[in-house]
Amino acid sequence: MTPFDLEPASEACLHPRIDGGQTLLARFEHVRTTSRRLAEPLSPEDMLAQSMPDASPAKWHLAHTSWFFETFLLLPRGHAPYDTAFQYLFNSYYEALGERQPRAARGLMTRPSAPEVMAYRSHVDAAVSKVLADGVDAETAALVTLGLAHEEQHQELLLTDVLHLFAQNRLKPAYRVPPVRPTHRARTEPASFTAFEGGIVSIGSDGRGFSFDNESPRHEVLLRPYRLADRLVTNAEWLGFINDGGYCRADLWLSDGWSCRQSEGWEAPLYWERDAKDWKVFGLHGVEGFEPDTPVAHVSFYEADAFARWSGARLPLEAEWEHAARRSTTPGALLEDGCLEPRTAPSGSLAQMIGDVWEWTASPYVGYPGFSPPSGAVGEYNGKFMINQMILRGGSCVTPAAHIRASYRNFFQPHQRWQFSGLRLARD
Repeated sequence: MTPFDLEPASEACLHPRIDGGQTLLARFEHVRTTSRRLAEPLSPEDMLAQSMPDASPAKWHLAHTSWFFETFLLLPRGHAPYDTAFQYLFNSYYEALGERQPRAARGLMTRPSAPEVMAYRSHVDAAVSKVLADGVDAETAALVTLGLAHEEQHQELLLTDVLHLFAQNRLKPAYRVPPVRPTHRARTEPASFTAFEGGIVSIGSDGRGFSFDNESPRHEVLLRPYRLADRLVTNAEWLGFINDGGYCRADLWLSDGWSCRQSEGWEAPLYWERDAKDWKVFGLHGVEGFEPDTPVAHVSFYEADAFARWSGARLPLEAEWEHAARRSTTPGALLEDGCLEPRTAPSGSLAQMIGDVWEWTASPYVGYPGFSPPSGAVGEYNGKFMINQMILRGGSCVTPAAHIRASYRNFFQPHQRWQFSGLRLARD
C-alpha cells in the first residue's frame, strides 16, 4: 500500500480493453474504490459543507459521479432511476438533460444524507459491474472510460474543495496526518533553461489510449526557438517577488489582474499565512512551516503572469509546454504517492512536468483547428467552456497517475487559485 492507503492501478487497469469487459471492470472498481477512500477521513458535516460557489461538497462529488454512470449508461439500458429526484440534484451542467440544483446552492442539500449517497453509489456500482461483466461493445467501453476519467477529475476536485473548506475553519483542521519528513531535505538548485529549436511540431492526442475531445485533432504548430525552465518556481523565489513589492507594482500586472488583486486584497498565494515571525502554509496536512524549496502553489494566472514579467521571463505557450513535456522523464508527486503536497524538484532536466502543481500557460482555452464536440449531452463536456479560460498543463500532487498525460488540457478562469496551480518560466 502507498502512504495514502491507495493501491496503484495495475497495468491492466490503466489500459482498458473490451475483452468481455473484465479489464474495464477492474479499472471501474479501482476508480470507484479510490473515490470512496478519499472520502473516508471526512465527517458527515465535512461532506455537506460548500465553502464557495466554485467548490462543491464532497457528498455532491460522490453522488454526481454516480449520476454520470446512471444517466449515460444505465438509464438508456432500461434501468429504473434509483431516485428520480437525483436527476435534478446531481446534474452538473448538462442543459440537454434538464434543470438542476444551482451550483452555488449545492451545500444546502442536507438530504440525501451522506450514508444515502453511499448507498446510491453501491447501487450504481453493482449495476455497472454487471453490465461490464456481461461484456460491452466498443461504444459502451468508450463511454465507461469517459466516465472513469470524469470521476478522476472529481477525485482531484474533492481534495482541492476540501482544502478550501478547511481553510475557512479557524481550527485549521488537517485532512490527513502530516507525513514524517526527512530531517535534511535536498535544496533546490538554481533554475536552468533547456533550449528548444522550435520549428513545426505536432500537438494533441496521438490517438493511443484515452483522451478528452479537447485534446484533438492532432495538428501541426510552428514554434519559434524557446527555452523552458528545468523546474517549477519555488516558494523562496515567490517570496522574493513579495519582498520586492511584486503585489504593489501595477506595471507588472495585466489590467484585469491588477483590478482583481486590488479587489481581492491579494498579498501572497492562497493559503499563505504570516505570523509575527514568518510565513506558514496551510495544506491538506494542516498548517505547516514554510518550505522554501517546494514549488509555489495556489496562484492565479494573473499572479503567475506578473511573476514571470518580474523575473524577466514569460509563461510558456501550451504548444511549447507539450512539445517539451514529451522529453521529460522526471515526474513530480501524484495522488498515489500520498504526499498531498508539491515536492522539492528532483535532479534532472525538465523535472516535474507531470505532477506537483498544474502549470499556467499563456494560451487561452480554445478548440484546436478542426475541433468539433460530440453530439448529444456528452458533447457538453468541454466545448461550451471554451471562453474566458486559460490553459494549465501537467497535473498536480492530487491528480491520479492514470489520468494525466502530456496532451492533457486543463482550464480555469484567470483569477481562480484554489487548485494546486503554479508555474514554470519560459524565455525566447
